[in-house]
Amino acid sequence: MSTLKGTGTPLSGHLAAATAALERAGVPSPRVDAELLAAHVLDVSRGRLATMKLMGSAFAPEEHARFTELIGRRATRIPLQHLTGLAHFRYLELAVGPGVFVPRPETESVVQLALDFARELVRPVLVDLGTGSGAIAGSLAHELPGSRVHAVELSDDALVYAARNLKPLGVHLVQGDLAHAFTELDGSCDVVVSNPPYIPANAVPREPEARDHDPAMALYGGGADGMVLPAAATASAARLLRPGGFFVMEHAEVQAEAITAVFAASGHWEQVTTHQDLNGRDRATSGIRR
Repeated sequence: MSTLKGTGTPLSGHLAAATAALERAGVPSPRVDAELLAAHVLDVSRGRLATMKLMGSAFAPEEHARFTELIGRRATRIPLQHLTGLAHFRYLELAVGPGVFVPRPETESVVQLALDFARELVRPVLVDLGTGSGAIAGSLAHELPGSRVHAVELSDDALVYAARNLKPLGVHLVQGDLAHAFTELDGSCDVVVSNPPYIPANAVPREPEARDHDPAMALYGGGADGMVLPAAATASAARLLRPGGFFVMEHAEVQAEAITAVFAASGHWEQVTTHQDLNGRDRATSGIRR
């Protein structure tokens, strides 16, 4: 932890200048990002940073140089999580970086749907199809003591992060295609969750953080409508689940009707439900295996 003497320009001045620079660059949350980067450089919490600001503390020269560098990189719209190497998701702190999809807050509500179902079960078996950083699988394992959680990821780059994040939580992680994963578990799983790539081919994200830094392999779902991988995940879930098992999948808000049609066409599902995220957008669809 930094031991600051209160010399030089106080932290508050540097944070104000950094916030203004990030605001000019169009960063969506400039003040928060400036504070998080300062806390990262100083190896303190945001709460401790606030106290240090009130005390008139200042950066040491090497800390100021590092902070200035990171603010400059964030102004080019490099994701904050790539600069700190960490992403916060529910109760977890996940290692992330170039080559892996940075988990989004809206996915936390998808995890909650799975947890609400699985908490009624004894030693449930859960599968995460396309785990990326391991955010979903890790949260399930962390919040469901005694559960058995399996996760699959195809990307070589993402697998490195998933392994680092999931090993301490006891998740069984394999590399492979979500369409063919875990055939040994067919018909025996209680819950399947998936946040597959689903963006339609022509729906390039507007945010530079996603467009330029999230791997395309984790974004685009295949085909003009982005439905190839969501349809594959739905078929795998039907294969893996026992009768009465629960499947929930995240998708784009414009895909809710198409996802519901895929569920219906297979004949494998009942109680098919579309769920909204915190912004009121259609974000996930769930069903119970017949």
